Amino acid sequence: MPTAFDTRRYLTNFDSARTGHLLTDVLVVGSGVAGCRAGIEAARFGDVILISKAALDESVTRYAQGGIASAMSEDDSVGRHLDDTLRVGGGLNRRDAVDRLVSDGPARIAELIDWGIHFDRSGADYALTREGGHTARRILHSQGDATGREMVETLLRKLRTTPRVRLFERCFLIDLLTLDGRCVGAVTFHPKYGHQLIWARQVILASGGCGQVYRETTNPAVATGDGAAVAYRAGAELGDMEMVQFHPTTLYVAGSSRALISEAVRGEGAWLVDRRGRRFMQEYHPDAELAPRDVVSRAIVDQLAKTGATSVFLDVRHIPKTHFVQRFPLISRLCADFDIDVSRDLIPVRPSAHYMIGGVWSELDGSTSVPGLLACGEAACSGVHGANRLASNSLLEGLVFGTIAAQTAAARLSDADLPSLPARVRSEIPASSRTELDLTDIRNSLRSVMWRNTGIERNGDRLAETIEIIGFWGHYVMDKTFDDAAGWETQNMLTVARLIALCAAARQESRGVHYRSDFPDDASVTPGAHSLIRCTDAGPAHEFRRV
Repeated sequence: MPTAFDTRRYLTNFDSARTGHLLTDVLVVGSGVAGCRAGIEAARFGDVILISKAALDESVTRYAQGGIASAMSEDDSVGRHLDDTLRVGGGLNRRDAVDRLVSDGPARIAELIDWGIHFDRSGADYALTREGGHTARRILHSQGDATGREMVETLLRKLRTTPRVRLFERCFLIDLLTLDGRCVGAVTFHPKYGHQLIWARQVILASGGCGQVYRETTNPAVATGDGAAVAYRAGAELGDMEMVQFHPTTLYVAGSSRALISEAVRGEGAWLVDRRGRRFMQEYHPDAELAPRDVVSRAIVDQLAKTGATSVFLDVRHIPKTHFVQRFPLISRLCADFDIDVSRDLIPVRPSAHYMIGGVWSELDGSTSVPGLLACGEAACSGVHGANRLASNSLLEGLVFGTIAAQTAAARLSDADLPSLPARVRSEIPASSRTELDLTDIRNSLRSVMWRNTGIERNGDRLAETIEIIGFWGHYVMDKTFDDAAGWETQNMLTVARLIALCAAARQESRGVHYRSDFPDDASVTPGAHSLIRCTDAGPAHEFRRV
């Protein structure tokens, strides 16, 4: 039986006859690495509007510490990078996407260098490091552990000097605008201009991930899954929504928010130890601390259960402090803020939600199941990461597939006329009799139940409980009409959390980041099949599809 999640098309009331209009060739949603790169490329072929719901430089990309992976040395090759990505991906990678990622990577990085980014060097060579799952040192980094920040600043600097681009920050994407099943733009809200309709021949969704649906996350406050939710309401297929990657090491200090401790710290020789100072990763994987992230995260959860501790620890005391501070200046300052002396103290860590592998299902060229809509970066499910993302492939994915999506949009501009204005589009939502809701309480409760039941370890009973609880909240929240970002974000978070739980319940096997304690055997039920879900009049339609 369909619920409010499935019958709700738009989250707000609007009438195109009474709403402000903007027109452009390409609308890009998101100002992280994928959105910025898509905007730069699309502006070569047409007019571009790029919107960001917060400040332009506030994205998940900004907080990426480790670096960007690419075969850049004589000791490495794109073939080796491809093999590592496939091996870690648990049999769910789309090989053509991985091949495009690793093949295009060096050229995209060369562009970044031309645009002014400075990657750290050791003498005449790049100071490459190694992270979990990689068989070679291929991670480039900038300013030690500030790679994401440097990349955002470089791309925004380029974007601001690119003709034919208009940048709108603090512009909230409420919904995608559709006519006869085709995406023709977006319904947005700006604190100064109010509701606006942005009409576009092509829309590129690069709105990032959804880490905020979990209580423990490395993601900033903007990562509320808006892109996946608006695409679902517009009828797009979403793929592999159960595949949420957890980062093994975030700083754990009771009462404070979580902060990422880059995997590159382990790449530089840090050990994971229990509260007695004993290393334990050798018991779980031959690569020990450099095992793939899903392995390390589950090992830590197992250790916490065995010892009753609230965290394990990173031991960097054997690394010279001068080297550590030079290599990881941001992490060093973070530790110092909590009176942790890295030369003599252990760093308390535990896993947190980090990266959404699933998202809007996209083909190799970025196209989705909705004509006129493309997706790239973390908002998309391109299949490049399979069931477990290889460390530091995400920034590369944003560069490569942001470029590809923009090229696809450019090729289709001549085939997609803007609707003749004024095209009458209205959303009239009946007033709700529900009482006022405590959105903060609902969000906190949602994040807690997702962490408890749909986190690193899952089982059928808890997933069913989660679906029921979210359905109960949705009965109240999805019937309401809000006029602010907090309300729309809460509705989006509930939608995305429900889809994650539904897809996790459907995949009755353990594969990559998706671990079912009631189905612990790897790849036993749906070998190589992707999980697809979409909104229908009868409710969510789910299927497994081999690609």
